[in-house]
Amino acid sequence: MAKNVMDTLRERGFIKQTVYEEELYKLLGSESVPFYIGFDPTADSLHVGHFMQLIAMKHMQDAGHKPIVLIGGGTGMIGDPSGRTDMRLMMTRETVDYHCECFRKQMARFIDFEGENGAVMVNNADWLLNLNYIDFLREIGVHFSVNKMLSAECFKSRYERGLSFFEFNYMLMQAYDFLVLYRKYGCKLELGGDDQWSNILAGADLIRRKEQQPAFAMTFTLLTTSDGKKMGKTAKGAVWLDENKTSPYEFYQYWRNTDDADVEKCFKLLTFLPLDEISALCAHRDERMNAAKERLAYELTKLVHGEKKADAAQAQARAAFGGDAANMPTVQIPADTAAVADAMVAAGAAKSKSEARRLIEGGGVKIDEEKIESANAELPASAKERGEFVLHKGKKTHIRVILK
Repeated sequence: MAKNVMDTLRERGFIKQTVYEEELYKLLGSESVPFYIGFDPTADSLHVGHFMQLIAMKHMQDAGHKPIVLIGGGTGMIGDPSGRTDMRLMMTRETVDYHCECFRKQMARFIDFEGENGAVMVNNADWLLNLNYIDFLREIGVHFSVNKMLSAECFKSRYERGLSFFEFNYMLMQAYDFLVLYRKYGCKLELGGDDQWSNILAGADLIRRKEQQPAFAMTFTLLTTSDGKKMGKTAKGAVWLDENKTSPYEFYQYWRNTDDADVEKCFKLLTFLPLDEISALCAHRDERMNAAKERLAYELTKLVHGEKKADAAQAQARAAFGGDAANMPTVQIPADTAAVADAMVAAGAAKSKSEARRLIEGGGVKIDEEKIESANAELPASAKERGEFVLHKGKKTHIRVILK
């Protein structure tokens, strides 16, 4: 008998909250269940936070269940207050449509859109943008208690800063999405991050009230570090799945630098490696953990960018740490660059000259093997003569710089 997907998700650490758990377990073990996950099109690329949802979706699909990818083209024009202390900027329809198309192309790498339980992609703009407000309030709004909504965690954090009525509608809209998908595709389950619990629960409750039929909610643990910070952020911003926003090398290096305490969790949530293999890789909390980090970085880069680019990123990383300048990440900067701080900014190793100077003063910058002592130091004459040098920033950033 095939393994119940809830067992798989629980063993790998996905599941945070569910309702009617025994009933859902039986359902997932007995038939193909249409389910959905929503993605707000707030950028033109998915990021690492979305990637975990795609992996969960793949586990569900591999177990025989049918994914529905909901692109929030309508709700994205309002903005979801969950987990935020500010109000999202409203986007134009043209911007939202462009982002939706970008998502569609990226998701096709991970989710199978063909076959009996092939995924379908829908845009809630198709049913939200032409709603009659009075009819919506009569059909949907009547089922929502304002008192209960105000107690939801997604609204509590906004009280001090102010919660607009515009955003207050978001929970109703998301619940209505679930109802529409139930009616159109027989969707019985909504999945999402745990910061979406109130919204997802509202949708399941709406279906049970209006249709008198079972509907379920399940949330996943958020992808955070051991000290509670959201993963997928760097000094440059989000870690994107689009290689034009985050290069395969940068993507590889992000995971190569994972804290020891987070490696096993990342393997379980973001790769398909068997659990016993993950346990063996992470069994030793000493220098052997570096091999596990390298494997994690390689597996994730291969999933997102393909084997060829993963091989290249790994070769570049090994070259950088091993001193092989020929295979390091390489950048070109103007030949007349004189100051080390200017070179760091031009090479992307610092966001500004002031940041570059702080890094130099902190003792973390070397040109080739020469430690730079002064914040106003100029490039060594030997580097200028050769027309290239290796820039080292701390222990983890090594860049071959060509003066051209």
